Amino acid sequence: MTATTAALGSELGVPYEGLPPTATADFARDGFIHLSGVLSPQTIAEYEPVVTGEVIRLNTQHLPLAERDTYGKAFLQVTNLWEHNAKVKELVHSGRLAGIAAKLLGVHAVRLYHDQALYKEAGGGITPWHADQYYWPLSSDRVCTIWLPLQETPDEMGPLAFARGSHNFSTGRDLAISDESEAKINQLVAEQNFENVVEPFSLGDASFHRGWTFHHAGPNHSGIPRRVMTVIYMDADIRVTEPVNDNQVADLGWMPGTEIGQVPDTARNPVLYDGLRSG
Repeated sequence: MTATTAALGSELGVPYEGLPPTATADFARDGFIHLSGVLSPQTIAEYEPVVTGEVIRLNTQHLPLAERDTYGKAFLQVTNLWEHNAKVKELVHSGRLAGIAAKLLGVHAVRLYHDQALYKEAGGGITPWHADQYYWPLSSDRVCTIWLPLQETPDEMGPLAFARGSHNFSTGRDLAISDESEAKINQLVAEQNFENVVEPFSLGDASFHRGWTFHHAGPNHSGIPRRVMTVIYMDADIRVTEPVNDNQVADLGWMPGTEIGQVPDTARNPVLYDGLRSG
């Protein structure tokens, strides 16, 4: 290992100092937060080629864009890359990133639900309005996702956008990501006067959003893919609940062997940060 590689790897374990004092309260109020300098450009440069290589290798979507449905046009989606590549595992298991999630959620420890690379191809379409927790058979809302772009993401590339405060609104939570969710949640956002927060992301920026926060993204009008890595973090003490839709039945597979009512303490769901131990 070179000195440079060692230094980059160490950043993933160094606590992030950029959280404002009001971050936990702001996250509880707004349902999301956009943070600057979460990772250095050098660290992004170290890990982006590895993530991109795994997306190319593991991608199973080979239809031309014109032949896909709305969901298929939104992005190439590859999950649990950390199980396929040790370098990606370093990023996904980062104590720095997991520590941010724990502090924002107001819990002492978080464990991994799963990771997910989302690559919006050049010419890729919208990501419809939706809330992630529709898919999750979990006992509380102490779950959040980091959205980590692997390049600068100006408006033309379709950065993730959020409806401020929408995580406290229960209508629309029965909608899978689809043309229907785009239409219905777009109407709800307008009716409830939720602010639609759309911002470009500088290199090294990342956002975190709660499971019930409505969010979406525009099309990629640039000539290059919008490369994004995401990791879903859950309260380490969360429990699995009875699925309420077919998608939640499928998602039980992310927590293999866990019975209803149990904490998903599995090899696939390691604790990534524990403030009681790190302190």
